[in-house]
Amino acid sequence: MATHILFETATGFHIFQLSGMESIAEFNGQVQKSMNDFSKFSKICKMIGSLPFTSAENALENINSVSEGILTESLHDFLKQTFSKKTEGVILGVSENKLSASIGDELKISCLANSHTAEIIRCIRNHISQYTKLKDTDLIKAQLGLGHSYSRSKVKFNVHKVDNMVIQSICLLEQLDKDLNTFHMRVREWYSWHFPELLRIVEENIHFAKLAKLIQNKANLTVEQLPEIQEIVDNNESKAKEILNAAKASMGGDISPIDLETVMNFADRVISLDEYRGKLVSYLNKKMNDIAPNLAALVGDRIGAKLISRAGSLTNLAKYPASTVQILGAEKALFRAMKVRGKTPKYGIIYNTSFIMNSQKNKGRIARCLSNKISIASRIDCFSENGSTKFGVALKNQVEDRIKFFNSGVAPKRNLDVMREVIEEVEKDFAEEEVKPVVKESSSKKRKESDSVEEKSSSKKSKKEDKKDKKDEDAMKVDTKEEKSSKKDKKKEEKKEEKKEDKKEKKEEKKEKKEKKEDKKEKKEDKKEKKESSKKDKKK
Repeated sequence: MATHILFETATGFHIFQLSGMESIAEFNGQVQKSMNDFSKFSKICKMIGSLPFTSAENALENINSVSEGILTESLHDFLKQTFSKKTEGVILGVSENKLSASIGDELKISCLANSHTAEIIRCIRNHISQYTKLKDTDLIKAQLGLGHSYSRSKVKFNVHKVDNMVIQSICLLEQLDKDLNTFHMRVREWYSWHFPELLRIVEENIHFAKLAKLIQNKANLTVEQLPEIQEIVDNNESKAKEILNAAKASMGGDISPIDLETVMNFADRVISLDEYRGKLVSYLNKKMNDIAPNLAALVGDRIGAKLISRAGSLTNLAKYPASTVQILGAEKALFRAMKVRGKTPKYGIIYNTSFIMNSQKNKGRIARCLSNKISIASRIDCFSENGSTKFGVALKNQVEDRIKFFNSGVAPKRNLDVMREVIEEVEKDFAEEEVKPVVKESSSKKRKESDSVEEKSSSKKSKKEDKKDKKDEDAMKVDTKEEKSSKKDKKKEEKKEEKKEDKKEKKEEKKEKKEKKEDKKEKKEDKKEKKESSKKDKKK
């Protein structure tokens, strides 16, 4: 049974000493009634030490570490100070199992976290205001503040990094593309019964729907509508005139006003859906630039969003190896090939990228290279706070260089060198952003302060000179530090070179020894052969 209890509140840590553990262990009705009475419970459980939190941030840090089972320095020192004399026979009751393990490992104090300690902690919680001599309202305020900050830290996320919006928007965009295609075909078939020549002249679906909405009844089409028709067909004057002439000599049948109205209503819906699709594409572009800018720069918005949607989230995509990314979207073909023991697919969603589609040879190699770069880009987007697209652009250039290498044999740059260059560029940009621009004072303020400036000019000049001297000294110090660091680097390089030379010499010595041994063996074999030949000659 526990002899001491560690109790954490919103105000700090407290240690209680227990006596009469046999009666507490029973937890019968009489014992529980006595526990509700503070005068009786205080005789069994006495507070022997407390460590108050210095600030709200300190409280949050300590409570976070307790929930994660980490022993903080302040709690470590507090427990060490409390149990400095004797640790033998001390059994510390703790609410968290993980924390009990870390206390036992570091301080070698035996800990307990069972139902009995939980019951005692519940009783301490009921009487904590009387132990600490704080008002209930103050304790409630502290608990509320700490509770809100703790839950905020646990549920903390960046609103711009919500990849669920990308998943939903790409699914909606794919569905819209399918639906719009069928709707456009329905408009073309429906209206072509009245004006069949328009079907041959206008190939683009959205242009056909807009022209159908503009023309409506072909018999009412006039020359005055020619500029509007020309605007719809991308300012193509010859096509606009062809439409006008075709309407005059059309072979289509007449249409009733009710039928025409239904066709026009449907054409309106199709046009509005197409406009909404354009807005959705721009929204997806913005969200991809917020969530995965490097992935979007590498493979584009739509394919990047499809990969995230297929993986389930950006974190899942970042955790996938390059081999899994390569065949994402081709799972059915993969399992079919595994059943039949045939050839497995080389690519899935990434086949729609320009890198693979435009290449005639080495599609499998390019797919492997591209999937590798996609996994790198997704990890950068997932785990970095910097929203730069420079990594994505660099990775795209690497894929293009690899394709050139496959075609012409020109060796591309090493990945390590490329990443170093990009990191340097990003660090420079970050340093430039941190520099705040100097705000110029207005002329009116300068006029008002001119008198005081003249009086203090001499003192300011002296201060400026002192600052300049200090800056020069600091610069000298920095130069000396840089020189020292460069010298150290040179020494390290020299040592490395010496070690390499020593290794080479040792290898050469080993080779020489081996050669000597081989020569000795050959000599021995020659001697044996000579002896045998001499013996044979003697016998003859």
